[in-house]
Parts: sequence; C-alpha cells; structure tokens
Amino acid sequence: MTTDPHPSSADTAYLGVDGLGRCFADGSLTSAGVVDTLLARILVVDDPSGPIGLRSIAATADDARRTAVQRDLERSRGELRGPLHGVPVVIKDNIEVTGLPGVAGSTALVGRPASDALLVTRLRESGAVVLASTNLSEWANIRSERSTSGWSATGGLVGNPWALDRSAGGSSSGSGAALAAGLAPLAVGTETDGSIVCPASVNGVVGLKPTVGNVPTSGVVPISSSQDSPGPMGRTVADVAHLYPVLAGVAPMDIDGIRPRFVAATTWWTGHPATDTLVARCIDALRAAGDTVGDRAVATPGPEVVNDEFVVLLSELVEDLGAYLTARPGEGVRSLADVVAHEDERREVELEWFGHELLTQALATGGRAGDEYVAARERNLNWAVTTCLEPALDGADVLVAPAYGPAWKSDLVIGGHAGAVSSWVTTPAAIAGWPIMSVPIGLVHGLPVGLALIARPGEERVLLAAGSRVESVVAATDPLPRPLWRGPLRG
Repeated sequence: MTTDPHPSSADTAYLGVDGLGRCFADGSLTSAGVVDTLLARILVVDDPSGPIGLRSIAATADDARRTAVQRDLERSRGELRGPLHGVPVVIKDNIEVTGLPGVAGSTALVGRPASDALLVTRLRESGAVVLASTNLSEWANIRSERSTSGWSATGGLVGNPWALDRSAGGSSSGSGAALAAGLAPLAVGTETDGSIVCPASVNGVVGLKPTVGNVPTSGVVPISSSQDSPGPMGRTVADVAHLYPVLAGVAPMDIDGIRPRFVAATTWWTGHPATDTLVARCIDALRAAGDTVGDRAVATPGPEVVNDEFVVLLSELVEDLGAYLTARPGEGVRSLADVVAHEDERREVELEWFGHELLTQALATGGRAGDEYVAARERNLNWAVTTCLEPALDGADVLVAPAYGPAWKSDLVIGGHAGAVSSWVTTPAAIAGWPIMSVPIGLVHGLPVGLALIARPGEERVLLAAGSRVESVVAATDPLPRPLWRGPLRG
C-alpha cells in the first residue's frame, strides 16, 4: 500500500495549527467537523479490528465531539480561550486525563481513576480539544533490555505508518505514529532518555523534550524526577512552537529573526552510510543558506557513564513510581514491588514477549538512599555538563547530530533494538536535563531520518528557531512526503 488508507480525510487530517486556525476563521471548517473526520480516520487506520490496525491510539475521549461543539459555539460569540482554540490534541497514556485510561500501557493500573494532569488543564484552558490518548512502550520502556519499543500489554504493538512492520520507536510510540498517520495535528509525549526524539525521528515528525522542570510532571506516571519531561510533538516546528508555550505555561513564542550558531558533533555519526550522508547534506545546506555551522569532536559516553545513568534511573524509579502509585486514587498496586507481583501473576499477558528485569533491579537499588546513587548522579551530571555539553557548545548555540537512522523492524519474538541506528545524542542531554529536539530531514530507503538539536537549559526559543532553520533548508532540498504505508497490513 502506497496511498493514504483513508484518502477522503487526508486534506483535513494533515492541516497544522495555523492551517486549522485559518479554516476556523473563514468558516470552511469547524472544530466539530475536524474531530468527526479524525475519529472516522482513527476507525479506518488505527482500530486493531480494522484493515490496518496501526494501534497508535489507546482510547478516544468520549467528550471530544461535545467539547469541539462548545469551542465552535464560543468562537461564534468571539470568545476564544487561547492559542489552541478548537485544535485537537492526543496525549500519551502515561499522562492522566479525566475520562481516559492513563495506565502507562500496564494492566496494573486498569480501572484506577485518572484526573487531568496540570499540563492537560493548561491544554484545556488554551482551548484545545483532547481527542484521545496514545499507546506507548509499557511503563515508558523501563522494563527490560529486550523490550520491543511500542508494545504494551493494554495496547499491543504500535506500527509505523511509513512501513507497518517497522518500529514506531519509543516510548512515545503512539504519539509519533498518530501524527504521521494524520490522526491529530498535535501530540504530547514524555521523555526520560530518547522517548520523544526517537519516535519523532523514525516517524518523520518533530518532537521537543524541554528542559527538565519547564513542563510540569504532576499527573504523569514517573520514571525519574531528574530526567523526566513531557513535551510537544507535531508535524512541523511551527506546530510544536504553538504547543510548547501552552504546556510550559509561558507566553507564546516568536521565533522569527533568531539566527542560531550551529556546531556539528563530528564524533556522533551513526556509522550508517545513508543516514550520515543525509545528515551531512543537511549541514551543507545550512552552510549554503548562510548559517554558521562549525565542526567539533564531542565526548561520547563510555560504559561507566551508561552504567551510572542506569543506577540513577532505577534508584529514582523505585521511589518516584512508588510515591505516584500510593497517591493515585483507587484500589490496586501501591509500590513497584506490587507492580512486579502483579505482572508475575499475569505473566501470560504482561510477560508474554519479554520480562521485567529492570523493575526487579530497581527494587534492589535501595532508592536514593542506596550505596551507589549519590556518587553515580554526581559523576553522571559532571560528565554530561562539564565534560560533554559545555565544551561542545562553546561559542555556539545549538549542537546538531543524527538522531536515529531509519526505523528497524519490530520483532516481539527476538525483542530488543539490534537493528536501531543511532548516535549518542540523547544521552548527554537526558542526563543534564537540557532541551533536545528532532526535526525530519529526509528519507533513507523510504523511511524518515531526523536531525537532533541540543541547546542550553531554558533555551527552547533558540532551539525552536534552529529547528525552523533546518526545516526551511530541508524543504528546499529534501521535502518529506506523507507516509508511504508500505509493508504487510496487520489486522
């Protein structure tokens, strides 16, 4: 299949925030009409019982159309709530939304009431219409080193619209795939290390992990308070630039006229020839367009850095998830130990394809009071900031490198990510809590590849401006088509 699987909805489905705003203003579209179109498209493209079964959507919101009708009525009275008035958005299912599951892909949380996370409240106050929650890698992919990205016990395996047997990345798999499939103009993901950047890159969309702390995590199922951040995803940098200020609770951002200085990490190439060639061509195009792009050898993480990050993440997980589970209303698991016991008791559903050894390792850490945590976090942060990122950005504003190569094939039987092509780009930013984004720059063998960009903490405006510059040169050299919908159809 190489054509849109629901062509009657394609034109509306791929409109961005600005396009929708113009159509709402001139009366050619209503919010209710757009929601109807997208819900119909979800039935055709996403529903597991349908002909394609993309499985990017965990659940649709019962009140989406009612809310859209209300937004249309408000617009007719000249009462616009904010910059996203009437615009549909989908939200990763480890973020609580009233009326949606909010189960992080796990049967352990099924039936527990969810109430709007603070970021969801901000979305509603901006006028956005919450359309659906999105499937994800269960527990945001902190279960097993053999896990298959995009699989959860509650939602199954997310496909990639560019080739349905390829990975949608993780852990914000459904958010990335839903955007690429034209199921919503905006999505919210979360990232601890790579979980927005990866699905953005392999699905050919834009994703921004903000500076840790800039977007509130209350109501978000946690992994690590030092590295977790919800963030905006969209099909264009402009769409992400509309969504980010709403999530962060700051004024709208004007990114026009900012000309960041770039530096390319020459030691972070993937080693995959076609991917690295495409990235080099993008960098050359930036230079040809008059942008400053230097070259620099940047520190790469050795085994000790990776091990320290694991110690930190697992130590924080056992405490942070435990506190969240204790506070969430309803009966059920109250600690990480309860989660492990629940999954052991329901192993035919939860552990059919891979185990949960990272959860059991987390229990053995002793949390932040454990013997290794404090020293590991200190070493990790010192390496990421002092050894890696600060020298890398000396005299520059934005560090660039390949994000991921083309999506690898999903394989629940073998598991893991053996076919993934990536650089070291997400790890330093994740440890330091600095902002990072991925912008699509073209196709490799018909599959999207993203360029990753890192800026200093709090410099999201500069990062978005840099992404816009990349997007503009790509549009002139390697414009991205809509997804190709190749590969076997999975019912």
